Amino acid sequence: MSTTVSTPDADEPCAYCGSHIFDHDPICVRDCEDDCGSPTYFCNHACLAAYIDEHGLTTGDACAWTPADGGC
Repeated sequence: MSTTVSTPDADEPCAYCGSHIFDHDPICVRDCEDDCGSPTYFCNHACLAAYIDEHGLTTGDACAWTPADGGC
């Protein structure tokens, strides 16, 4: 699997808050379980975390841990 890396436009908006990503600490995210589609850009980790929470992206994506089974 390969992806193409390119620098986003200077006025690329944050997927969560709409701010220009380069005014902050930008983060690029790709879903490589789905053919490494187009990147999604966030202006900082807080916006990425809020986006994940609001879209329920962690629900069902982690193993269940109990002391009896020792982990995943």
